[in-house]
Parts: sequence; C-alpha cells; structure tokens
Amino acid sequence: MSFKNNLAKIDLLKKEIRRNFIGKEKIAEYILLALFSGLHVLIEDIPGVGKTTLAKTLAKCTGMDFSRIQFTPDLLPGDITGMTIWSVEKKDFVFKSGPVMHQFILADEINRASARTQSSLLEAMQEDTVTIDGKTYRLPQPFFVVATQNPLNFAGTFQLPEAQVDRFGISFSIGYPEIDDELDIIEKHKKDDPLENIKAVMKPEEILKIRNIIKNIYIDEKIKRYIIQIVTSTRNNENIKLGLSPRASLHITNASQYIAFTSNRDFVIPEDIMEISQIVISHKLILSPKAKLENLNANQIINSIISAIPKPAGIK
Repeated sequence: MSFKNNLAKIDLLKKEIRRNFIGKEKIAEYILLALFSGLHVLIEDIPGVGKTTLAKTLAKCTGMDFSRIQFTPDLLPGDITGMTIWSVEKKDFVFKSGPVMHQFILADEINRASARTQSSLLEAMQEDTVTIDGKTYRLPQPFFVVATQNPLNFAGTFQLPEAQVDRFGISFSIGYPEIDDELDIIEKHKKDDPLENIKAVMKPEEILKIRNIIKNIYIDEKIKRYIIQIVTSTRNNENIKLGLSPRASLHITNASQYIAFTSNRDFVIPEDIMEISQIVISHKLILSPKAKLENLNANQIINSIISAIPKPAGIK
C-alpha cells in the first residue's frame, strides 16, 4: 500500500507550521500525530513558550473552524457547551450553541477553571457530542481539542480530574527555545503578526480521509497483546498508584498506527509503540508515594516496564 500522496500533504503541513512555530521540530510532529490519530492534546508548560501559537497555527494550516476558550475560575459549563434560552419571537426555548461547537478547540489554561467546568468537555472529547437539557447535539467533524495548562504550583490553578486527563491521548511540554530560535522569533514579530501569513494547505475533509486510512493500518494479534501487556503492567507496579485504563490501550494503538503510516508501512511493529509510549502514557499515570520518595518520574517507570517485556517477533 502506498501512502505517498497523503504523506506529501502531511509534510507540506509540517513545513507551514514551522514557518510560524519556530524550533522544537519534534513538537510539530507530536501535534500532527494527535490530529491524524484522532487524539486530543494536553500541553503543560509555563506561559509564553508558544502553546497558543502552535494551536492557532495548526488550525489555520488545516482550514478547520477554530474556537479559543479562555478558562477562568468564573467560567460555567454552559459557557462552553451552550444552553437553551427563551426566545420571545418563537415563544419557546431554543438552543444557543457554545464555543465547543467548532472543529478545532483551543482550551486555554484549562486548569484555571473548576473541576465542574473542566468536566463540561468530557462528553465532547469522548463521544463528539454534547447533551443539553436531554437533547444530544453532534459536534462538527473533524473534532480536535488542544488544551493548555499551567504547572500546578502556579497561582489560581486546579488539578485536572483523572477522568479528564484520561481523555487526552497525548501530552507534552514545549520548553524554552534555543538562543538562535528566540532571535528568529523576535525578528519575525518585529513587523507583522506571523500568523497572518500562514495559509491553509489542507482541508478538514482531507484530515478525515487520512484518519480513516490510519485506522485501517494492520495490527497483528501479537502487537495487540504486546500493548495489553504494557498496559496491564502499569496496573500491577509498586511505583504506580493508578495504572492505565482500556482507553489508554486504544490511544497507544491509534498513535502507533500513525507512526507506521508516516514510516510508509501498512502494519505496526513494536518499535512504533516504543516511540510513542512516553507521550501517550506518562500523563495518565499517578505515581505511588514510594516512587516519589525515590524521585522516580513517569518516563523512567514506563521505560523500565517496556524493557522488561519481550518484543513480539514474527509479525505478519
């Protein structure tokens, strides 16, 4: 199976992103992995390192209908999902859609809102629907959420509920730019907003087409069992208080299919899973007090789990 034309489109998209999001090439790879795997993204980092810039750039490059929701302590669930209001003209209650009714959602500083407000995205992220007053509304497709959050030691932040975190397929941090990249950022912002010069190089319907191709990448029974072994090992590890859910198995599967696709393969190999394991798994784990006392982090634990599981051989 040849993926040449679609891979060329993704490469073009990647180049357009890098015109505005300078440096950190791996970050562009991560967010594209999420977009085409149908996974939502959680970016945790300090303010000002380009989280919002990355999301806005990707939205413009793909031509997706974009909505930015600024999460604040006084934000209510209805401010996100929408609500039914009384219409004087129609003499009836009518649904007024909220900002979640768009294809690309930037949930900015999501952990500045209360858990009640954060949970308003649960149904949308899992089922691509919102339910208001007993009536369910389908969200536009493709539907993609990029959420940013400040570190928990920052003022005015709330910890995301475990159920919310579990719905994010991947999570990563951006970090500070290199010196030369920061000089380039200053230069590009001296005159105009670089986002104004970004053009759409892909259409939303093309994203859906590529997602469908990726979903059909072959996964051998041995690979499926390998994924389940990794997930099960997190549930029986003394360094982990809360292990991975079956949803995590699906996220690992989807992400590994994307890696196979971009490697121009129509089947998944163990190395694909190893490549994406940290960005898909680490944010979902809750470490035990023992791990914290020993200064272990999630990535170290993931590496030790994977290294202890024999890679399947003879994949067909």
